[in-house]
Amino acid sequence: MTFSMQIRKMALLFLLLGLAWVLWSGYFKPLLLGLGFASCLLTVYLAKRMGYFEPELFALRIGAGIFRYWLWLLVEIARSSLAVARVVLDPELPVSPQLLELDIRDQDPVDQVILGNSMTLTPGTLTVDLHGGKLQVHALTQHEAQHVREGTMLRRLARVRGQ
Repeated sequence: MTFSMQIRKMALLFLLLGLAWVLWSGYFKPLLLGLGFASCLLTVYLAKRMGYFEPELFALRIGAGIFRYWLWLLVEIARSSLAVARVVLDPELPVSPQLLELDIRDQDPVDQVILGNSMTLTPGTLTVDLHGGKLQVHALTQHEAQHVREGTMLRRLARVRGQ
């Protein structure tokens, strides 16, 4: 990526952050505007230091398929919510918590994060750790653990990314 392209992306991030600051704060006093300006500069600086503008790391390369994935994820969230509600309302409380480890080293780093976040959004499962291509997931019930082992979410995400 050329230097001028990086500068443009940094300027765009700064403008979006500044606009969000002004719109959400609703205050136009010089001190608060100055603090907002400073926080936007600090955020852009930290994003640059973290490699946010490196194309190979954060180039999402996701097309229209992401909307189908989001729709599927919303259905999964609703399904899991009902399943967890049934478990909680059952007088015998049939839980069988498990900690699972998935090896997802062959996945793109962005896919790893999306997968971890998707599992956390789905009731009954929680991403505990993602390190070195290993995803640790806590499952509340045997059924949810089986769902994680089957890898449905990973296959759906791979289909979105065209893999």
